[in-house]
Amino acid sequence: MIKTVIIDDEPLARTIVAEYLQAYPEIQIMQECNDGFEGVKAIAEHQPDLIFLDIQMPKLNGFEMLEVSEPAPSVIFTTAFDEYAMKAFDNNAIDYLLKPFSKERFDKAMQKWFNQRGSASPEERKETLENIPLKHAEEQNRIAVKFGNKISIIPAQDVYYIEAYDDYVKIFTEKDYFLKKKTMNYFEQTLSSSDFLRVHRSFIIRLQHITRVEPYEKNSYVALMKNGKKIPLSRTGYSRLKSELGLYI
Repeated sequence: MIKTVIIDDEPLARTIVAEYLQAYPEIQIMQECNDGFEGVKAIAEHQPDLIFLDIQMPKLNGFEMLEVSEPAPSVIFTTAFDEYAMKAFDNNAIDYLLKPFSKERFDKAMQKWFNQRGSASPEERKETLENIPLKHAEEQNRIAVKFGNKISIIPAQDVYYIEAYDDYVKIFTEKDYFLKKKTMNYFEQTLSSSDFLRVHRSFIIRLQHITRVEPYEKNSYVALMKNGKKIPLSRTGYSRLKSELGLYI
């Protein structure tokens, strides 16, 4: 038996996928989900071999959902937004279906999945997902994190700074921090460049949370954040920060 989960906030879209899957008796639909939070829980519970995933969903979009899902399943994206199509391939998806899609197009995606089934482990699929920058409005304005079984959405405006931490990053807010397995380059490319600035190989700061810049040691400077943290500035980072803030020190 092949297990699948359908995740889409549009009931009609879920119904169409379910109807098309009737031609594949070896595939069992374990659950239909209408948002990303339900999808994360369903993946953890059923550990499907394949999921059909919408991208543009409320609460948690498809890419964010995959970031916090364990184990990482094979994915066929279903989307009405052609701009996401290449992202789907970048994310190592088996295929994507552009709504509205025909039974013939669906069958083509399924055949591709059968041909490639088992070619990548969950760890390999997860690793690929972790290094894909997602450049659209939602990822610029919020960050999805998972701690245990709890998923949190951090508004970007609440982030004071991001610090590199081995294979993870620490995302600091006023009082807490959250771990996320992403690269500094990911956040540098994804977060709004008008709000965030990489000032050191290990630090990205939100400009609105800086109180001042002050000398530290010989020919070096630190940025003092509203929460009292002092962030070291590389020479390049200091130059960038001066330019952004209009400093003349």
